[in-house]
Amino acid sequence: MQAVILAGGLGTRLWPLTKTVPKPMVPIAGTPYLEHQLRLLEQQSITDIVLLTGYLGEQIEEHFGDGSGLGLTIHYSRETTPLGTGGALRQAASLLADAFLVIYGDSYLPISYADVLNTLADSSATGVVTVYDNQTEDTGVTNNIALDEEGFVAKYKKDAADDTSLRYVEAGVLAFQRAVLDSIPSGNVSLEQQIFPQLIAERKLFGHVTRQRFYDIGTPERLERIAEQLT
Repeated sequence: MQAVILAGGLGTRLWPLTKTVPKPMVPIAGTPYLEHQLRLLEQQSITDIVLLTGYLGEQIEEHFGDGSGLGLTIHYSRETTPLGTGGALRQAASLLADAFLVIYGDSYLPISYADVLNTLADSSATGVVTVYDNQTEDTGVTNNIALDEEGFVAKYKKDAADDTSLRYVEAGVLAFQRAVLDSIPSGNVSLEQQIFPQLIAERKLFGHVTRQRFYDIGTPERLERIAEQLT
């Protein structure tokens, strides 16, 4: 199994912490956040890792190297100009397996990642998005996904709190068939804003529902909350 981690963001909401440190390297319980994520993957025997770096990416590469110190094999693809989440994935095409996970470098979801890939394999979809129902425990993130009766994503709308059909929130773990790369044009491309709508229109994006809430390090307040989970 292969996991691709999006680790190139600027982390502006964590300024000044991220002025000199990339967001995935912000320390939690004395350890860079990204190391917590990598150790979780290793515990699940997911050792083929591709890190998509950007802002201050050399710090990530110098810290983890080839990944052998964590029992992993790590490859890197670093963007020199902003490419967005989709563009960064397209740039890494030569490193990607036939099916792979995509994990946001600022979120933590302790679930069985093999289950997400199995959902992809068992469906007719090109992509799977893991979704969480905020009614179980509020994450502080507005619901942004609706599923149809068969589990395909019917709608994705960010920051639409007034849309009651949006029962779920994207939880930061995706899975894709390599064929998704054919949908990504060159340049700066957002998976959520540009690729999700294409897959939804083609009925090629499926929802993997989890009852495990996710945590993220997007703001100082959320950083404190995730620290409680990882200490």
